[in-house]
Amino acid sequence: MIKIPSLTLLLQLMLLLFLTSTIQLVFAKGKDNVREACKVTRYPKLCFRSLAQFSNAAGTSPSKWARAGVSVTIGEVKHVLVYLARLKKIQGQVGGRRSRAALSDCIETSRDALDELHRSLGVLRKLSKNTFGTQMDDLNTWISAALTDQDTCLDGFQGQRVGKEIRLLKIKVIRSYYITSNALALVNKLATTGIGSIADP
Repeated sequence: MIKIPSLTLLLQLMLLLFLTSTIQLVFAKGKDNVREACKVTRYPKLCFRSLAQFSNAAGTSPSKWARAGVSVTIGEVKHVLVYLARLKKIQGQVGGRRSRAALSDCIETSRDALDELHRSLGVLRKLSKNTFGTQMDDLNTWISAALTDQDTCLDGFQGQRVGKEIRLLKIKVIRSYYITSNALALVNKLATTGIGSIADP
C-alpha cells in the first residue's frame, strides 16, 4: 500500500525546490554581471575566470568592478614575486650572468608594479566626486606604469636561452600582464561612466 506523504514533508520538498531555483537564478545573474563587465577588456575569458568570484558582490557597479580588477591583479603580482624570491635563492642554477641580471631587474620592476597597484587600490577605495577626474588620471598613470614594469621584466630575458624555471616565470608574468591590462580597462570604463557610478551601493 502506497503511503501519502505528510503535509510537513510536502512543505519541506516545496521549500527545497524554491531555494534551489532561487540559488540558480542568483548564480545565473552573477554570471551575466561578470560577463557584461568583462566585455570592455582585452582578454575577456581570463577576465571572466579571474573575476567570477565577485559577480554578485560587484553587481553592475563600475567602481566595484574596477576595485575587484585591481585587487585580483595585486594577487597575481604577489604570486610572481613569490616565485621570483624562490628563483633568487637558486639563481646560480637558472642561467648565466645575463639571466641573473634580468632576474634582479624583474624583482625590482615587479615590486614597483605592486606598489603602483596598491596605490591604485587605495584611490579606488576612497573615490570622491570632488576629485574624480584627478583620481582617474592617477589610476591610469599608475596601472599603465605597472604594465610597463611587467613588460620590462619580460624584455630582460629576450634573446636568451633560458631553462624551465625562467620559462615558467615568463608565463606567470604574461598572465599577470594580461590581468593588469584587464584591470586598466575596467578603470577606464569607470572613468567613462562618470562620477555618478561611484555612488553605486
